[in-house]
Amino acid sequence: MKKVGIVMGSDSDLPVIKKATDMLSCLGIPFEVHVYSAHRTPQQAKEFACSARENGFGVIIAAAGMAAHLAGAIAANTTLPVIGIPCKSTYLDGIDALLSTVQMPTGIPVATVAINGGANAALLSAQILAVEDEEIRKKLDEKRASDAAAVLQKDKDIVLKL
Repeated sequence: MKKVGIVMGSDSDLPVIKKATDMLSCLGIPFEVHVYSAHRTPQQAKEFACSARENGFGVIIAAAGMAAHLAGAIAANTTLPVIGIPCKSTYLDGIDALLSTVQMPTGIPVATVAINGGANAALLSAQILAVEDEEIRKKLDEKRASDAAAVLQKDKDIVLKL
């Protein structure tokens, strides 16, 4: 099974990354987490991206706030799918990171999830891996069915309450 590589620009992004790692753990998907900055450790970020395929990764999640260049820097150095998570910052509530992550130039795509969207980044990673992994596909189907059942139970509870 391919791994998911997770890179955050700062350890302050850990609460967002925890949502991703929790989801990947629930799905039984292996992952590896690192802190690399596009600006402070560009060589290490590049080396990680360049060697990701050879190191068994099938997709990379990159989370960063503010200028949020990390996902683009990773994507520039690999042809693996890269999913960017723009992280909320103190000043512009993550809009700056969202725009930086989603506005990649032609030729270097980055899939982008919502601000602080760690769980969806993990689910999108799982969907990408499920293209070639039947076990992951089945787990995703089970999760969707479980999520639907939970909503339907909430519907029944509300109907009974009101």
